[in-house]
Amino acid sequence: MIELKDVVKRFGELTAVDHVSLSIAKGEKIVIIGPSGSGKSTLLRMINFLEKMDEGQILLEGKPVGYRMDKKGKPQLDKPAVICRLRSEIGMVFQHFHLFPHMTVLGNVMEGPLTVKKLGRAQAKAIALDQLSKVGLLDKQDAYPAFLSGGQKQRVAIARALAMQPMIMLFDEPTSALDPELVGEVLNTIHTLAEEGMTMLIVTHQMGFARELADRVIFMDNGRFIFEGHPADLFSPDMEHPRIKAFLAKVI
Repeated sequence: MIELKDVVKRFGELTAVDHVSLSIAKGEKIVIIGPSGSGKSTLLRMINFLEKMDEGQILLEGKPVGYRMDKKGKPQLDKPAVICRLRSEIGMVFQHFHLFPHMTVLGNVMEGPLTVKKLGRAQAKAIALDQLSKVGLLDKQDAYPAFLSGGQKQRVAIARALAMQPMIMLFDEPTSALDPELVGEVLNTIHTLAEEGMTMLIVTHQMGFARELADRVIFMDNGRFIFEGHPADLFSPDMEHPRIKAFLAKVI
């Protein structure tokens, strides 16, 4: 469904993502783990066109999308209208929620269908209520974000992304800003989406979650993939890669 070919992202002298290639099939659940600063979040932001890549290609169903080549052969982001349409197909949930504080829960979830998809209010409301029901927050539809727990805010953020009916969901460390007792409710919501067949790419530090959920797990370090395969192989006592062994010894 989505493919990255040799994508590169540099910040000055630092190469944050270093010639990474990745194919994501429909319904697949891929989890990316690794140390902080390894390029995981930058990679997700490139897939959603929030960061401009310096080299490479992003393909959607086999066709290059999101970029035009300038006269020097360097990729430049496509027109804003094109990027906006592409983002509507790629849902993203951030570490820090990014809800609109002046809108109710229902208003937050309706906003995308109203402003981006140009749906009528009745249709947008029906979609929003359906998604709030899915994340277990129908009773909070009239509340404002300030009156929600961190876990509830993140579940609203998930509902807001789902309301756009995306083909894939990107989760960028969705539980790292939560108190430990609130992590479970967000992970349970993501588990439910997985069971429904949603295509997902998840960056997380929750190793147990990665082991349980992922069809494929990727270990990223210094902008590169140094392991890509089945969770049972990554978390195996027989894992020999010294960098991965050292990382897992600290986090498990």
